[in-house]
Amino acid sequence: MEEEFVKVGDLNPRSRRVNILVKVVEKSEPREVISRRNGSTHKVAEALVGDETGVILLTLWDKHVEQVNVGNSLKISNAYVSLFKGSMRLNIGRYGSFEVVDEEVPEVNTQNNMSTKRYGMPRRRPPFGGGPRVPRKKGRERR
Repeated sequence: MEEEFVKVGDLNPRSRRVNILVKVVEKSEPREVISRRNGSTHKVAEALVGDETGVILLTLWDKHVEQVNVGNSLKISNAYVSLFKGSMRLNIGRYGSFEVVDEEVPEVNTQNNMSTKRYGMPRRRPPFGGGPRVPRKKGRERR
C-alpha cells in the first residue's frame, strides 16, 4: 500500500495519520522536563520543519532529539497534529516514525508558519459537581 504524503500547508489541528516529507530549518536547544505521570525526566526539543507550502514545529522527545539536525530531510510516517498553548505542533508519537532521507526538499516556505496561527482551545468539561442540579424526590429524607 502506497503512503499518501501531505503538505505542511494542508495540516490542521485535527490532522491524524500524517505522512510527510520535510526539511529541518531550525532546532531548539534541548531541555529537561519531568513527567507528571511518573516523575521521570525526559529531554525535549522543537524543530522547525517544512516544505514549499509552509513550516510547523515538530516536537522531539528523548532519543529523537539527537537524531535530527538542521538541514536533514525527514520522511515522517503516522504522525499527528496537536495544539500546545493554542498553536499547532507536529508529533511523531508512540505509533509514528521518521527516518533521515537523501531526498531533497528543494524549497522551504518559512513565510507560512503554521505554528504561529492561534486556534481556540477545546472546552473542557466542568469538574465533577458542575452539571445541572437535579431536585430530590419528595418523601426521601436526608439523614
